[in-house]
Amino acid sequence: MIPINPNVKIFEPNQRAMIAWNGEEEILLLSTDVSASDSTLVLEVLPLPSEPAVKKGDLETFRRVVDFLNRKIYVAKGRTLTEGPVPPSGEVTFHKNIGAHDISVTHMLDADGFIDWVSDYLKSIGFEHEIISHDMKQLINGYIKNNFVWFVFDVVSLGKETVTNEPIQYRFKTASLFYPLKITNTSEGNTSIELIILTPRLLRTFPGLSIDRVTLRHEPVTIHNDELRELNVDMYKLLRHQEYLKLRIWEITGELKSFDKDLIAQ
Repeated sequence: MIPINPNVKIFEPNQRAMIAWNGEEEILLLSTDVSASDSTLVLEVLPLPSEPAVKKGDLETFRRVVDFLNRKIYVAKGRTLTEGPVPPSGEVTFHKNIGAHDISVTHMLDADGFIDWVSDYLKSIGFEHEIISHDMKQLINGYIKNNFVWFVFDVVSLGKETVTNEPIQYRFKTASLFYPLKITNTSEGNTSIELIILTPRLLRTFPGLSIDRVTLRHEPVTIHNDELRELNVDMYKLLRHQEYLKLRIWEITGELKSFDKDLIAQ
């Protein structure tokens, strides 16, 4: 999250997401609670391993899934959970206003191109000054070197009051379940990240963020694909060839600056 006003600090105390992954493709439904030390526009940056399809999400999905888990765990355990010659550096392939969001999906070829694209984008909405820090440039360089060349830019308006962003749903190809964390380490304070994970089987390999930083909130619950259809139709379509799936909540907490690796699992 990059404030247009460089003197403002950004806080992201809560992140909530639901991730459905079938081994080849992922749907990421993402919403965050955010605030700022003063009023400012904020440019949110999300790196992804392939070009995403983007649409407005449904906040009720989170409630429906948690209610479903509560019922399942109550029955099973008797308890419940707590709630040119030079190629262009950027190419806009998607642009749409979604609620309070102004979203662009862009293919980046290098970090200098990232800075140029952001500068041009800011000029188009009336801002002339530089907002990309050295640390952010290094982060972007690292992502691009690792073939994460698709970036979602989202402009939102923040103030001192903590607000919940409308959820956005991203669908993209990926050989591993993926949740971006490194990109958040330029923000301030602590965060609590709640991830609802839905996969055909349990995951065993974590080449990014250590599994020691991931807390399993409850024993995994088996869900039939007909039950999934009632929770989220897009995720049902993604996983419809699997009759039974594993559903669980992961929690990751800590200082935003402590995340030096992304969550990657297989």
